[in-house]
This record gives sequence, C-alpha cells and structure tokens, in this order.
Amino acid sequence: MAATFNNLLDRLHLTSREEGVPATEPTQEELKELRDNYAKAGQDHVFTFYDDLSTSEKAGLFERLKSFDPQYINEITEKALHPAQSSHESQESKLEPLPDSATASILDSKEEDIQSWYTSGLEYVSKGQVAVVLMAGGQGTRLGSSDPKGCFNIGLPSQKSLFQIQAERIWKVQQLAEKQSGKKDISIPWYVMTSGPTRRATEQYFEEHNYFGLQKDNVSIFEQGVLPCISNDGKILLETKAKVAVAPDGNGGIYQALLTSNVRTDMRKRGIQHIHAYCVDNCLVKVADPVFIGFAASKDVDIATKVVRKRNAKESVGLILQKNGKPDVVEYSEMDDTTAEAKDPKQPDLLKFRAANIVNHYYSFRFLESIEDWAHQLPHHLARKKIPHVDVEKGETVKPDKPNGIKLEQFVFDVFPLLSLEKFACMEVKREDEFSPLKNAKGTGEDDPDTSKQDILNQGRRWVQNVGGIVESEGAPEETGVEVSPLVSYGGESLEFLSTRTIKAPAVIEKED
Repeated sequence: MAATFNNLLDRLHLTSREEGVPATEPTQEELKELRDNYAKAGQDHVFTFYDDLSTSEKAGLFERLKSFDPQYINEITEKALHPAQSSHESQESKLEPLPDSATASILDSKEEDIQSWYTSGLEYVSKGQVAVVLMAGGQGTRLGSSDPKGCFNIGLPSQKSLFQIQAERIWKVQQLAEKQSGKKDISIPWYVMTSGPTRRATEQYFEEHNYFGLQKDNVSIFEQGVLPCISNDGKILLETKAKVAVAPDGNGGIYQALLTSNVRTDMRKRGIQHIHAYCVDNCLVKVADPVFIGFAASKDVDIATKVVRKRNAKESVGLILQKNGKPDVVEYSEMDDTTAEAKDPKQPDLLKFRAANIVNHYYSFRFLESIEDWAHQLPHHLARKKIPHVDVEKGETVKPDKPNGIKLEQFVFDVFPLLSLEKFACMEVKREDEFSPLKNAKGTGEDDPDTSKQDILNQGRRWVQNVGGIVESEGAPEETGVEVSPLVSYGGESLEFLSTRTIKAPAVIEKED
C-alpha cells in the first residue's frame, strides 16, 4: 500500500527534496536508468554537461532530475499548450450566480445568524479542530524587496510585518476561544507554505521573532513543489550546466504540498476538521475567522470561499459563480461586456455577477483526505516568460529579451468544479474590513503599501468610533487613522475602554489601558 501511494505521488510530481546535495554521485546503474527515462521522453539533453561536473554538482543534478517524471512533464506541457475542450466548453458556457442556498452575506445576514456562526466557530477552535494554512511562497520583488512578502513592513505606526499581524490574529482567536469555553492552552496550528527561494528566510524570520508569541510546535513551515521551465519547443531548460531551471508550481500546489510535507498527517493526528487557507498579501485577512468556520461547518460543505462585492462591471477580478452547473472561477477577461454588466433581477442596483474572488478559502478535512483521488485531474496553466538558460549546443548562458519559454503552474481554485453545488458555499464580506491586497510598489496608489496601511488605520478608526471614542487629527488625510493591535481586538470587540477617549491620530492601541 505504501509503495503504491509513493508511486502515485511520484507520478503526479507530488514530491519534494530538501535543499543541499549529497556528498556522493549516483552509481552507474542509477545514472543509466535515469538517462534512459529522459531519453525515452526526448529530454536527455539535460545530461549534456553531466560528465564535466564536479561530484557534488553531479549528485545535485541527479537528485533534481530524479524528482521529475519526464514523460509526465511532457504530458502536462502538451495539455497546457493544447488544452482539450470538454463537451461543455465546445458549446457556450452557461454562467449563473451561485444558488441562494449556497451563499450568505455579512452585509445583510441576520445578526443572530452571524453570532451563531461566531459561537460555533470558536467552539470548534476550543475543541482543537481548526487549523490555518498560509500561502506565502512569494517574494516582495514588485515591492522592491527580495525578502518573503510576509516579512514586509507596510509602514504601520507599530512597524509590524504581515507575518506578525497575522500571527497576532491567530493568538487572539485562541484567547477568544479560551474565554468562551473556559479552557486553557487552546491552540490553532499554523502551516506556512513557502517556496524554494523563501523557505529558509521565512524560517529564520520566525525564529528571530520567537514565532510572534505562538508556540513553536504549532507553527510548521513547509515548501511547495516546483516544475521545470520549458522552452517554446517543449524542452526542459537548464539554468546552469549543473542545474535545472525550475519555478514554483503555483498556489494550486498547496494540495500536493500538504501531502509531501506531511502536513495532512499532522492535521490528522491533531484531530483537525476545519481548515482556513489564505494568501499572505492581504493585510486585513481575518485569520481563522470563527464566523467563516462556523458558517462553512453549518453548511456541511467541503469548500467555502469568501468574496467581496465587485466595485463595478469593469473591475478586473475573477468571479466565483456556477459554470455549467458547477462552482467555478471565471476571470474578468473571459466574460463579455453584456454578461459583466448584467444586473441582478432580485436587486437591480447590484451586478448579477459580483462575487469577487479574494483567495480566502475553507476546506473540510474529509475533503483533503481525498487529494489522491482528484489531484491528477487539476490542469496546469502556462505563463510565457523570459527564462535565462544555458544553450546546450554552445554551453553559453542566454538572457533572452523576449519570452522564450513557459512556466507551468496550478491554481488553487481549479478544484472547485470537481464539487457539486451542495458541497460548496460562498460568504460575501465587507471589502473595507477584510480585503486589502499588497501587490504593487509604494507610490502606485493601488494595492500598494500605502493603501494597505491606510486600510488598517481606517478600520481601527471605525472601531474606535463605533464604541463612542473620538479620533482627532491635524495632519494629512493619511494620518487620520488608528492602528488597533490584534492582541487587543480581533474584529472590533472589547474596545469599550476607549468609549470616553479622545485619540490623537495617527495612533496605535497596543494594550488596554
């Protein structure tokens, strides 16, 4: 059984290798077997420089090449370049909003329903049944930083990084669950998915900051997989004579990584039943949100997702809807103007298709237990890129000035259509409270460090004002906010001590006093 399982993982490229090369090169028999595999797939050029490499370089290249099935790489490349149309797709796709039975909105739900979800969500936390998976493989390249994006300081008065903000929100949910249940030492395990370039830096950052007050045993840092970069004529590219050019396998690699890292095994041992997964770049994310957990569990679904209301018909966002009777995500570019601008017959002042995807998901553990059953069905998408590589004929490094190859990746939402509508749910939340992505460099004016910072400060100001506090400022508009530490309040609760205060902005509330 174990051998069969491992063979399946290898076939699906659900494998991972720690960085660092063995001290000895492979035997001649091992090398011949691997060369033959690559030769059968028409990819044996990757051994062009092998005989000239040092022992450690030979060992490193062998280990990397052994981690791939070259025939499988050929297959997924061909499918990505020439995707087959399904019987549905050969006709015009039928798009409809998700049925009312699968949706809820914080904007218009009954207060008693929201409170019920919140209470039950905290109850699941207190039972040790809730875990969090963070997708944090990206670097802050577009932000002008080579550090993992989670290390980025958006300029808050406290100077906290995205990682710290999110860690403190987990800590606060643990405290709220302890308060409700009367139990002690409640924990929410946090699984942080990194990539090759960010793993070690992320580990060091967490170590240096003592895991931001969380227990070290409850923070697991693991790595998503990689796939080789492919030339425009379908050949695996070499980055150097001793190294394959590779790229992370996309946020859809989360499913494979949960297996290869033994995260799913750890979840099973802990008795986890409910998982919240999200991306690191959203500074407003409500990590381990009890309302979301409670909502999804009450629906008994396998996947639920948070959405925000689309600003207007032209906003370039993916939309969560049903496509040919299945839950799916349709990108803005895939929707014609008539469909994008259509109004909701029940609420004519709203768009018919308005559920904007923010990559903020719930999974039942029972669904993650079935990854082996459906992982092979997920498609690979291609991105055409300029990929530096070694010319195997000349042995020279080439730095192209136009796209010369493709990187293959999977998307986390590609799994949605595998579910029936009965096992999928969607919760609409307030954009100003839960979604502020960090995508662009400072000064861009949209989804940049300044907008992220301001969204947190604006939220804090609203919270203070909601309990009767007064916020004053004599500075510029961007200096009118208040940063409320997650250690003080998770979602605006427990701020009554500010009800008679006048706060000079910009300010930070780090403790109750």
